[in-house]
Amino acid sequence: QVQLVESGGGLVQAGGSLRLSCTTSGRTLSSYAMGWFRQAPGKEREFVAAISGSGTNTYYADSMKGRFTISRDNAKNTGYLQMNNLKPEDTAVYYCAARGSRFYALSPGNYDSWGQGTQVTVSS
Repeated sequence: QVQLVESGGGLVQAGGSLRLSCTTSGRTLSSYAMGWFRQAPGKEREFVAAISGSGTNTYYADSMKGRFTISRDNAKNTGYLQMNNLKPEDTAVYYCAARGSRFYALSPGNYDSWGQGTQVTVSS
């Protein structure tokens, strides 16, 4: 497992942008695939995007395609989620996660390390 710390959440108007960061220390992040998930009140945790350990391969939930971009800088041990054209329905707590494989997964159960979450609120 690795320790993950998210940052970058906040309040933004609809149509605005935010960039979330997920940083770890003490481990080589390139050995871990990363994913972003979100959870709105009263709803299950939802897959957002995932990226392989090298950063070569990415995958997005359909509703995020074209608006969100997942990336990583392994030299900085940091992953990112750039969110553009935000909508009120994007309001949720966003979590980054890592798994002990270079290959990403889509299910939360396949990740063994989680950050504390960062709140994203999009006003209409």
